Amino acid sequence: MRVEVDRDLCQGHGMCEMEAPDVFEAGRDTVTILNPTPDESRRAQVEAAVRYCPTQALKIVED
Repeated sequence: MRVEVDRDLCQGHGMCEMEAPDVFEAGRDTVTILNPTPDESRRAQVEAAVRYCPTQALKIVED
């Protein structure tokens, strides 16, 4: 899996970082993806981060 962020939608709320702090780091206005290809052991956390993003700026792309 690969995680992507739409920087036009992201507002840096930080919900993703709360769900998966080893994958996302919220900045002032946008998020940085620390690990764009997390392993399967992180799937539940990453899916929660995508689900709870208030602006729906995150998505998982299956490779």
